[in-house]
Amino acid sequence: MARIAGVDLPRQKHIDIALTYIYGIGNPRAKKILAAANVEAQRKVQDLTEDEVNRIRQVIENEGNVEGDLRKDVSMHIKRLIEIGSYRGFRHRRSLPVRGQRTHTNARTRKGPRKGTVANKKKAAAKT
Repeated sequence: MARIAGVDLPRQKHIDIALTYIYGIGNPRAKKILAAANVEAQRKVQDLTEDEVNRIRQVIENEGNVEGDLRKDVSMHIKRLIEIGSYRGFRHRRSLPVRGQRTHTNARTRKGPRKGTVANKKKAAAKT
């Protein structure tokens, strides 16, 4: 099993798809990495030689942030927005959509499950 940037790549998948399991690498970036490393994109991970894995690893290290470093950078950017008191930081702090989406309906992914407090009050009033 190939281990790149602290992530075990799935053995049965093509290398261009397997690279997307690394945080910060999508399809376009994976294809650029493979082109720079001179590795065929349609080869399975289990068929790669140690030399090819090392070339891919080297290209990823030279190209920029992935995995832990990238996650740390993103969290620091969010923390900075919260500290300076910007509107986006305020939305992050309250776990609301940050980029202008509506919240009257929808936004359930960001807000979480419905609270249901109004329904409980109606039931309590009906009992008395």
